[in-house]
Amino acid sequence: MGRLGVTEILVILAVVLLLFGGKKIPELMKGLGSGIKEFKNAAKDDQPAEKKEEETK
Repeated sequence: MGRLGVTEILVILAVVLLLFGGKKIPELMKGLGSGIKEFKNAAKDDQPAEKKEEETK
């Protein structure tokens, strides 16, 4: 498998648009963004105690 070209990306976007419709896509992106944000926050909380102490200094 090679890299995705412009044509492949446009086909994927067209399929997503057909499956979910124009009104549903912003809601999906909002949910995806909040999920990524929560994941990053959880990753920060899982740092070892020594690193947390260094960051607070």
